[in-house]
Amino acid sequence: MKKFLILSLCILLICGLGLGAWFFSAMRNTKAPGPLPETKIILIERGMGVSSIAQRLKDEGVIASPLIFKIAAKLSDDKRPLKAGEYEFTPNIAMNDALKMMQDGRVYDRKITLPEGMTSWQIVEAVKALADMSGEVTDVPADGTLLPETYHYIKNDDRAALLGKMKEAMDKTVAELWPNRAPGLPVNTEQEALTLASIVEKETGVAAERAKVAGVFINRLRRGIPLQSDPTVIYGITKGEIQNAGQGPLGRRLLTKDLETESPYNTYLHPGLPPGPIANPGRASIEAVLHPEEHDYIYFVADGTGGHVFARTLAEHNSNVARWRKIRAGN
Repeated sequence: MKKFLILSLCILLICGLGLGAWFFSAMRNTKAPGPLPETKIILIERGMGVSSIAQRLKDEGVIASPLIFKIAAKLSDDKRPLKAGEYEFTPNIAMNDALKMMQDGRVYDRKITLPEGMTSWQIVEAVKALADMSGEVTDVPADGTLLPETYHYIKNDDRAALLGKMKEAMDKTVAELWPNRAPGLPVNTEQEALTLASIVEKETGVAAERAKVAGVFINRLRRGIPLQSDPTVIYGITKGEIQNAGQGPLGRRLLTKDLETESPYNTYLHPGLPPGPIANPGRASIEAVLHPEEHDYIYFVADGTGGHVFARTLAEHNSNVARWRKIRAGN
């Protein structure tokens, strides 16, 4: 009996030593290069636990042993859960590095950046062109309802849902900014503010000018002077479906006869604001309209350097226009 106990203890000791050696080797191997032969993007879906994630990584060739991965996750000093999302695993990534990547949530960055001033038609076309998204877009949202900025998504996300996020972002931005507007503005509703902001957005791409340009239009509205904004005339012609041939939104230069085209968006013919936004303004242009620069300018024209020169009188403005025409003729 004594010999049997001793033998049993020896066997247990040997097994323990073997298990310890295996465990030590396994943990050391979590830092060694893994089996993945080439870069691979893998989706870890929401709701997947450590066991499911370990098996997914094994099936995709990222790790060799789901068991060791689960042990490493359990013993990790970092107790944050593994986050869902797409991950870009590089060739031979070590198990510990893959684990840390998912604890940090360093997901593969699929994104679309929409510049301020895009029309909703342009935005929809850009979203349709994303080959890694799913779903159809059947309707074009009204201009002024989508916030241009950078949006992140994962593979096969729904296009309509992404447009919904853009609308939510615009609604949230307007709800935040509108209550804090400067007093006495000649814009009475959020829609009117967005309309004017869209005009400011299309008139200048210089961030430092937005509030000054907004101030010009505010002065004109207060004095009952037509806004005379070329982008509104263009929108009346294109309805936002612009040309993309590098020749401007009309596919050609705006002509004098275009300024006589009857449209509720023609701010040469109709004083006040047009019926609605002519594009989707960014946050900065909305802020500029709600907090315009106070001055007595009522005219501005391009200065040939990307910005504008401002004037208080028609005579001064005509002089600036003549200077701009010379610059343009020389190009």
